[in-house]
Amino acid sequence: MLSVGLTGGIGAGKSEVSRLLVSYGAVLIDADRIAREVVEPGTPGLAAVVAEFGEGVLTPEGTLDRPGLGAIVFQDPERLAALNAIVHPLVGARSAELKALAGPDDVVIHDVPLLTENGLAPLYDLVVVVDAAPETQLDRLVRLRGMTEDEARARMAAQATRAQRRAVADLIIDNDGPLEALEPQVRKVWEELRQRAAEPR
Repeated sequence: MLSVGLTGGIGAGKSEVSRLLVSYGAVLIDADRIAREVVEPGTPGLAAVVAEFGEGVLTPEGTLDRPGLGAIVFQDPERLAALNAIVHPLVGARSAELKALAGPDDVVIHDVPLLTENGLAPLYDLVVVVDAAPETQLDRLVRLRGMTEDEARARMAAQATRAQRRAVADLIIDNDGPLEALEPQVRKVWEELRQRAAEPR
């Protein structure tokens, strides 16, 4: 089994890369999706978040108000650290369960947005970074996700720099261009990952 960390800044196009890799046969462990699952209503994770941040982070239906919580933590590193201390261990445990289900020849892609920020690169056999220029990220966040420019800049500032991400990369996928330029690059990376998975370790 080859364990691959996949990361990239917000708006870099990491989700599209993971979707392509899955279409080729990769096993995907999506940290963001798991992070949502571990704070669903009725979970110990949600109870812990409410205990830390108060009932104000819940919607009237009793689900986590993610934008509301985001507005609190992305402006305050201490509050962000408090949230991460609750969510990250839960995500790590669930990720380990899912990885244990993969076969010996599988390429397991761990989609981890904050891989660089949390120093997680050593956990993987190799790291793939989806890279885009900050102006490309900003444009996508405003145009495609409907963020204001200030919101987008705040989200980007809360993450690692482009240089920090590139420094932990074993393979880099350049996603500054159009979608059709992305697929051949991802296919090439997939072929390399399959080759490495087949090598005796």
